Amino acid sequence: MSVEESGSELDMEEQDEEQQIDYEEDEEESSSEEEDEDSTGGFSAGIYGPTEVNDTVFEELHMGPDCAEEVRELWSCFLLGAESREVAGEAIYAALFDAAPSLQSLFKTPRAVMAMRFMNGLNQIICSVTDPKALKVIVETLGFQHLDLEVTVPRVVIFRDAIVDLLSVEMGDRFTKRARDGFSTLLNYVGGAYIYVRVKFSERLKIIATSWATANNKQVGGNDEAGENKDLEDGNSGEREDDAHAAAANSPKSQKSRGWSSFRGSKPKAAQESALLSGKETVSDFRNTAVPKTFPGMFMFNAAVMGFSGQGWMNEILASWDTVVSNVSNSYRLQEECDVLSLRLSKYRGNINLSQYKAVMLASLRSLCKDWGTAHEVAWSWLWENVERMLKALMGKPAVQEAALVKMMSSLDSSAQDTIRREVYSKFFALAPAGQDFFKQSTTRLHFIADKLVAMTLDMYKEPKRM
Repeated sequence: MSVEESGSELDMEEQDEEQQIDYEEDEEESSSEEEDEDSTGGFSAGIYGPTEVNDTVFEELHMGPDCAEEVRELWSCFLLGAESREVAGEAIYAALFDAAPSLQSLFKTPRAVMAMRFMNGLNQIICSVTDPKALKVIVETLGFQHLDLEVTVPRVVIFRDAIVDLLSVEMGDRFTKRARDGFSTLLNYVGGAYIYVRVKFSERLKIIATSWATANNKQVGGNDEAGENKDLEDGNSGEREDDAHAAAANSPKSQKSRGWSSFRGSKPKAAQESALLSGKETVSDFRNTAVPKTFPGMFMFNAAVMGFSGQGWMNEILASWDTVVSNVSNSYRLQEECDVLSLRLSKYRGNINLSQYKAVMLASLRSLCKDWGTAHEVAWSWLWENVERMLKALMGKPAVQEAALVKMMSSLDSSAQDTIRREVYSKFFALAPAGQDFFKQSTTRLHFIADKLVAMTLDMYKEPKRM
């Protein structure tokens, strides 16, 4: 064998050894990655984990696809294993308050209703675990609904452990370490978000309350009538009106009872409503020689200046806006106000561009609040985004729902009506047993009340303003 051939063979042996070493190193790295994945439950949640509750930030939760899918599958199996969703909700409710009986004082809603709320909230969260952006929106909305509750880290840990332990008992061996870590991380994320939202949004709520009081010449938490009287004195001192009839017509009490009618001259009520629904209000309807000192007046003034005088639907929102702002911290009441407002807007014949209301609203508030700044802009924009999201979710639905309700009610015979009358009270007393103390009338009277309730449901769609 020549020297050259011997050297060539040595080179090839060295290359083989190097490739073998590289292969072994790759295998070790791959094995290490798999171990890390197993140790973290197969997800990459970033700043969120299964042990600690992070309430300092609120970002999107990116859980690994394998872990997220296992969480969803396990939840589906849990629901399928229960007799019904109501039973599953009751199991969660019992597990929570067996773990911490003192927490029951936080919830005033009847047990059956609260159990279903737990169930619906958890179901929304878990079904969106594979979509971080949608999950964040849902958690933020739910956090907004818990502003009135003092959510703390220890309480979040109690809720998390109670739900995880319940699933562990119900699912047995199927509740793997990956599933446990996935549920724990998800519940930590939700609980931390609730705390974060409560702290951050409380500042916004305070800004909204103080600036709204300023915009309407009221004191925060004060008497509305006192604020109106103050507004009346300020207005009279500047304008010095001698005509008693004009003063009465421009008084806050009169404006409150008539809304925008005080700026429309002597137009009959029927004509006002007809013009409002048709969207044919004229610019002259918004004219006012005095500079407005409260939000309703300033809103109409800016609406005319900005070319929105013909947008009659704005009157509907303006009429409800004080109630909306006053109940911004009560999410359930806020949702109810938006539901009713959507019914009123559904009667308007014409295009509705909700962003126009936001533009006029912010312009009016800037004019009335002398200390207006970036924080005010953020807070009021946040409020409007929430209201707009609720209204848009209901756009176009009232007409369809009304038609379906009319069809259903017209198809009921006397036997079906009797069944509804009985079941209404059976369901009501099951949800709120204390209600039995208030219904002591005869069966005939109770059936009459049930009939009226059903009729009022339809009337709410047909004539929301009157109802």
